[in-house]
Amino acid sequence: MPERSSKAVRRVLLAGFALLLVSVYIYLTKGEFELSVRDVVQTLLRIHPQPDNDLIVFEFRLPRLVIAALVGFGLAIAGAAVQGVTRNGLADPGILGIHAGAGAAIVLYMYAFQGQVIRTGWTAIMMMPLFGLAGGAAAAALLFAFAWQNGRLDAQRMILTGIAISSGFGAFTLFLSLRMNAKDFEMAAVWLTGSIWNANWIYILSMLPWFILLTPLLLRRTRTLDLFQLDESMVRSLGLGYGRELVILLLCSIGLVSACVSVSGSISFVGLLAPHITRRLVGPRHRHLMPVCGLIGVLLVVISDLIAKSVFAPAELPVGIVISLVGVPYFLLLLYKSRSVGS
Repeated sequence: MPERSSKAVRRVLLAGFALLLVSVYIYLTKGEFELSVRDVVQTLLRIHPQPDNDLIVFEFRLPRLVIAALVGFGLAIAGAAVQGVTRNGLADPGILGIHAGAGAAIVLYMYAFQGQVIRTGWTAIMMMPLFGLAGGAAAAALLFAFAWQNGRLDAQRMILTGIAISSGFGAFTLFLSLRMNAKDFEMAAVWLTGSIWNANWIYILSMLPWFILLTPLLLRRTRTLDLFQLDESMVRSLGLGYGRELVILLLCSIGLVSACVSVSGSISFVGLLAPHITRRLVGPRHRHLMPVCGLIGVLLVVISDLIAKSVFAPAELPVGIVISLVGVPYFLLLLYKSRSVGS
């Protein structure tokens, strides 16, 4: 795939930000209670504030928009890093079982403390990403244990192992969910489909430390991700600490995925779609790919959430279902193409 110039990358970024501005405009102004741009700007700048507008913007629409953007960005760059590390264009944290592992650990936490910890309390919300990290790391460890063959990661074994891990953690999650009381089960069921309807500012604050710590670590390793596209022996011959960098990149990806899963549930395919779309736009160099990929991820989740809450209004679809409607056919197409190339 040819490399794009920096000027072309800037054009893509400008177009992406323009589309994002349009999406933000629709997100904040449209709905059951419509607001004008003037109303939104005055509310944000605290000019003649109105209680009704404050409630709509600050309690309902703005936190949901911010969480959608953070989740899209985090899942996209984590997916790009996982694809770079594994040299597998079909790799995605959801497909490889990392989402399922993180989700199972968080449901275990919800099950263990049901009725004892208020879910919107600080302790509960700040602990959920830590449980997600443990579950995601367990899934990654199983993935490497079964997909590592002859000193390297086998692409086909990785996909099959990821599907098996997802199924196993999914069964465990379902078992725990069925043992919950009716109220907690309903909450867990909606959350597992991938939903951000219950967004609030505490959720955002619980995500920020993970993004502030892990995003720079990933973005500073774009050259390392480029080197990972070479054969492992060549990477080692260049003096790169292959094992150490592999662990750092995977832990950063798992941490971001866990933070996202803890507030939005399992939204799959963002980490698959965003890197593929970005490679077609700006080429394979991770210096260009990572920031553009993050922007594409933001657009995917924000626009999908707009569709989820608008098409069947006043009822809402989980955003994970909307993304899956695009992601599943796209994944099958990529799988078919990879088999055609292999044959």
